[in-house]
Amino acid sequence: MAITATTASSLFNFNSTASLLPPPPSSCRSILFSLPHHHLHHSLAGKFGVFSTSLHRKPIITKPAMCSDSSGKSQPMVPPYNVLITGSTKGIGYALAKEFLKAGDNVIICSRSAERVESALQTLRAEFGVQHVWGTKCDVRDGNDVKNLVKYAQDNLQYVDIWINNAGSNAYSYKPLAEASDEDLIEVVTTNTLGLMICCREAMKMMLNQPRGGHIFNIDGAGSDGRPTPRFAAYGATKRSVVHLTKSLQAELRMQEVRNVVVHNLSPGMVTTDLLMSGANTKQAKFFINVLAEPADEVAKYLVPNIRSILMNGSTRPTYIRFLTGLKAYSQIFSRLAFGARRNRYLVED
Repeated sequence: MAITATTASSLFNFNSTASLLPPPPSSCRSILFSLPHHHLHHSLAGKFGVFSTSLHRKPIITKPAMCSDSSGKSQPMVPPYNVLITGSTKGIGYALAKEFLKAGDNVIICSRSAERVESALQTLRAEFGVQHVWGTKCDVRDGNDVKNLVKYAQDNLQYVDIWINNAGSNAYSYKPLAEASDEDLIEVVTTNTLGLMICCREAMKMMLNQPRGGHIFNIDGAGSDGRPTPRFAAYGATKRSVVHLTKSLQAELRMQEVRNVVVHNLSPGMVTTDLLMSGANTKQAKFFINVLAEPADEVAKYLVPNIRSILMNGSTRPTYIRFLTGLKAYSQIFSRLAFGARRNRYLVED
């Protein structure tokens, strides 16, 4: 028997009844901290004494509006949308690209590997046609590469409505910081922090000159809420900076009275990517991957309609779209502890 978030919330009120639930075993508290949870937003219920509650809020829906630039010219944000996704030849980036294409949008994919770009491009074009998807090599750590990416987008699509900053790395390394190599630290920080800054800068410069404006989505990850990320401390530190950067850019745009360029946060939760599975070598990691992780395709099916709805409804308010909400995580852990649900779902547990 498995209890979904919807079912669990109907059975009892978490706010008033959580204190009646038995506390998890002491081992549960310790294993929460040792999990290699790439793309996990820490939103587990406070009852576990580890994570902060952060229930999902649907994107703020406002009256449909026109996107206008400083000259007063305006264009409606109507589909199909032009979408650019960094780090999109595999994992959640690739799944997002497929879901946008299924919705009828035009998509540009990119990666630092030309071979992966070509392979992904062939697969997507075979399914969706050459007239809807393009791809190019881009290393987000290189400012010239990102500028060329913008030019590539303008040459092929003229403008970009949705830019998703998904490219990220933990150097496929799960070890204490004291054991990390210089190369691994440089890889993580330059990709996740410097690369994100460069992409945001170039995306904003492009969108500020588009009559339609545009929306930028920065993908968070483990550490975004300030909680510790042992065994991948550098990764967690860079993901903490994602939220701060997003807030700072939102403030800058408000100061400039820019309304048609909006920066958002996007939280896929725990996704069964190569990056996540590369750290699944402990009992604790296997437990939480089985309980909380979801395939990239399933996550994308939730995120893409929520992203598109922001543009379709003319919203100019920053949003934080989360797949793994506090309520959902709480109910799945409770279901596992109470009924053994999701045991050995992806990985055989010891």
